[in-house]
Amino acid sequence: MIKKCLFPAAGYGTRFLPATKSMPKEMLPVVDTPLIQYGVEEALQAGLHEIAIVTGRGKRSLEDHFDISYELEHEISNTGKEKSLSGVRHLIDQCTFSYTRQIEMKGLGHAILTGRSLIGDEAFAVVLADDLCLNLEGDGVLAQMVKLYEQFRCSIVAIQEVPMEEVSRYGVIAGEALRDDIFRIERMVEKPNPEDAPSNLAIIGRYILTPDIFELIEQTEPGKSGEIQITDALMKQAQQGCVLAYKFKGRRFDCGSAEGYVQATNFCFENRHKTHPVMTASPQLKAV
Repeated sequence: MIKKCLFPAAGYGTRFLPATKSMPKEMLPVVDTPLIQYGVEEALQAGLHEIAIVTGRGKRSLEDHFDISYELEHEISNTGKEKSLSGVRHLIDQCTFSYTRQIEMKGLGHAILTGRSLIGDEAFAVVLADDLCLNLEGDGVLAQMVKLYEQFRCSIVAIQEVPMEEVSRYGVIAGEALRDDIFRIERMVEKPNPEDAPSNLAIIGRYILTPDIFELIEQTEPGKSGEIQITDALMKQAQQGCVLAYKFKGRRFDCGSAEGYVQATNFCFENRHKTHPVMTASPQLKAV
């Protein structure tokens, strides 16, 4: 039922300067695979073949990555290096990619609204590529959420417990527990001070949204930092109907921070035979 996945990718990536001065943060490699590719692989594993990307100035490499590079591919044809492109080639073959530009950076809610022309009037997923989510023991996070949507037919946000001293970096939820890993949201607060946080259940970069979210975003006034927050629109949706929060199975790495990025790189290198089987035999991946 869900076939589209939206990637907001227009941000400046200021937490990773100077690396992101001329490189999109979504193209930062974890071992040898860009963050955006991990996200698209997760979407495809969940059955989402239509990939919509909201880009901005200086993000042309995102489009180039999901395209054929005739000169490069001719150069490595019939060599051992050819298999290094098998993963992205599979994505190019299996997915369609569409792009639009966010002219001004006005928050995640505005970025999602910018992608409306690519989504249309249907439910869709949202992935923030710098939140790298991996589940080595089963379905990826999006696949888990798609199954929940098929059951509940409402918007769903992925959550995880975080230390109370870190809640000011996240949208935080509180609500009625329907089971150990599912909550019906009653309250959402964007980046609260620890003493004001309703819980330590933080929203991370995976969403499934119903199409009425676009109108709710349009009605949302700028909030914290003058940005249009998706949490404000989701709170309206929760008050009018139902929004669920899901404690997913798997690990999440905050690759917008240096610490999380290093942790993700170490984890993916150590588990490369599970995250990317083709990488296992790659001659350039030798421990040093």
